[in-house]
Amino acid sequence: SGTASGQAASNICAPVKGTLVPLSKVNDPTFAQEILGKGAAIEPEDGNFVSPVKGTVQAVFDTKHAIGFLTDDGLEVLIHVGLDTVNLKGKYFEALVSPGDAVEVGTPILKVDLEGVKNEGYDVVTPILITNYMTRGDVISIDHGQVTTGDTIIKVIG
Repeated sequence: SGTASGQAASNICAPVKGTLVPLSKVNDPTFAQEILGKGAAIEPEDGNFVSPVKGTVQAVFDTKHAIGFLTDDGLEVLIHVGLDTVNLKGKYFEALVSPGDAVEVGTPILKVDLEGVKNEGYDVVTPILITNYMTRGDVISIDHGQVTTGDTIIKVIG
């Protein structure tokens, strides 16, 4: 795949149904200032999370609130469900994949009891980050509107 200019584009899809919000609006400077990576964020409508990419699961945090992927074309993608949700120590989170698993766009990866997380006082906004963007080209995020799983939310050119 590629374009006339020889620049390949990689698409990162929405891992959950919801409303897109710009990373800059996420109430956590680590994400808002793109310290961990560039991308987009989603205010999820349900707790069914799927893989945003075709590739391999690289990491499932013990607390299950974050999952890292390596795409077949070398992008490192991190999904981080909620802010400070590491403090829940896995409560309300059920991982459906393990490190080393091959995934397609849409493979179920995580079930989250969003109401439970919210009731404990946590923001469930979910950043989707390209963590190795420095070694790549442009990261173009679509950061508004309603999305459903499988919709393209981030394009990485080059």
